[in-house]
Amino acid sequence: MSEPNRRTEPGRFDATTVLVLVIVVLVIAVLAVVWGAFALGSRIDGVNPELPGNPFDVLFDALRGRLTWSPAIVVLAAVFAAVLLVAAGFIAAAVLRGRGRRTRADRAAPYLARGRDLDELGRRGAQRTAQRLGVEGAPGIPLGRSIPGGRPLYALWEYVMIALAGPRVGKTTSLVIPAVLEAPGAVVTTSNKRDVVDATRDPRAAVGQVWIFDPQGIALEEPTWWWNPLSYVTDDVRAFRLAEHFASSARADGAVQDAYFEPAGRDLLAGMLLAAALQERPITQVFEWLSEPTNQAPVDVLRSHEYDLIAADVEGVIMAPEKQRGGVYGTARQMAACLKIRAIARWVTPQGATGDYRPQLDPHAFVRSTDTLYSLSKEGQGSAGALVTALTAAVVEAAEEHATRQPGGRLQRPMLVVLDEAANVCRWSTLPDLYSHYGSRGIPIMSVFQSWAQGQVVFGREGMRKLWSASNVKLYLGGIAEADFLRELSELVGDYDKETASVSYSRGQRSTNHQLRRERIMDASELAALPRGRAVMLASGTRAALLETVPWMAGTHALAVRASIAAHDPSAPVTEPPAAPPTAAAADAETAE
Repeated sequence: MSEPNRRTEPGRFDATTVLVLVIVVLVIAVLAVVWGAFALGSRIDGVNPELPGNPFDVLFDALRGRLTWSPAIVVLAAVFAAVLLVAAGFIAAAVLRGRGRRTRADRAAPYLARGRDLDELGRRGAQRTAQRLGVEGAPGIPLGRSIPGGRPLYALWEYVMIALAGPRVGKTTSLVIPAVLEAPGAVVTTSNKRDVVDATRDPRAAVGQVWIFDPQGIALEEPTWWWNPLSYVTDDVRAFRLAEHFASSARADGAVQDAYFEPAGRDLLAGMLLAAALQERPITQVFEWLSEPTNQAPVDVLRSHEYDLIAADVEGVIMAPEKQRGGVYGTARQMAACLKIRAIARWVTPQGATGDYRPQLDPHAFVRSTDTLYSLSKEGQGSAGALVTALTAAVVEAAEEHATRQPGGRLQRPMLVVLDEAANVCRWSTLPDLYSHYGSRGIPIMSVFQSWAQGQVVFGREGMRKLWSASNVKLYLGGIAEADFLRELSELVGDYDKETASVSYSRGQRSTNHQLRRERIMDASELAALPRGRAVMLASGTRAALLETVPWMAGTHALAVRASIAAHDPSAPVTEPPAAPPTAAAADAETAE
């Protein structure tokens, strides 16, 4: 837990003080109008030769009739009064407009980070960091504007982030889309909807190739390219990693892991994946082998490539009693169930009897480019989440390998990874252990969850805490009603010391006692009701801050995003392309007829 944010409550004006201030301002305004009009008008009309130098004397002499009201003085007084009224109107409109934009959460802003507290995340600070890292373009990942001050804030290109945002609070429009648009290099993003794809695909296509992995038809994309998951399996370690992605994606929410069958099924699947990769077979071969519990082919392949112990492990399952063998094979087959779906298989296996002429995604080439990879999947029957997780991990690991060969051990051009709906689409079980490491490699990752409990389902209680603690920037955008999480967040936001006064009378004498009472800056109920358009930020080295989120509609890419959405809107009417003008020969033939 961080040190409490203890700040004394700033003073507030009561109604009497405000009335006094208004009267003082009005008196000053009247003095200024009368004195200015008489000082300038008397010179113009040649009157009032002995004009007092004191503005109060001028005002009182004018009211008593001791000074001459010439035409110039009257006109100037009217002009000056009109100018002051217009200025007052503009000031009042600005104040009302500012009050109209304020929310009930903004009352906490005076107690939170502001000014110099946020210098590192401001534009200048972020640009200095970007220059130090050799990154050109945007200074960082846009987070929003500080309250108060309206200062743009950025997550640095060496930061990893976590964002918790309930449904319909604007996380896609204010966080995910702006981040993708500002990325200087390659981008990997996951989602269970097509909104991010439609909004950013054309702007990103202007800087690199766009790859949309859509095995479940969420964005209605055809498999015009493919990726071979077994190209990731270069040894037994990677085979076990790939099997873990399948296992974690197949695990039902809240399900208790079987102490024997799940690890055994995962190991069996890993052996099958390694055998298929060694034999250069399509990944669907794995499901065929899992459907034939007595098939010795994978054992022979593993032994021929000197993976004797893994071969013995697979053979041990084959030779086990029928009930035990059936349980292990059934568990492994459930993990790889997505491979039997033909629509999914078209994205991860070669097509065509004479060879597949579609381009194949190479993660090692991708990380050196400015391309964009959109990986889409949704929960439920037939989910391709395992393949989305495997593809994301393959690309990130390729970026890590490339970074180790770069100066300083980091990518010179950061590769942004946005794991939107991370708990539903990309169940990367080992991510908490790797999170902080990727920031130092030039791979900034943003993981977005709809709730704290959603993350716990995938990573467990300690894993989710580890992910939270490893994040350099933590954002809460509201819409969550989990009391335990909100109480902890409230404690991290901190306290302030509220001064109270009590008046007592004793034997006719009045005494006033001042006391300090510590209160939460934002308690759990206020965080649960955080208004849309506001976010609480916890960043490394700074106190909690209140932000105003900025949707893409208010950004510099608004026109390009609108055009991209309109171009790829599936509900838009299909229009026929204009007919080509007739050739000269066709025109002559038509004339002859």
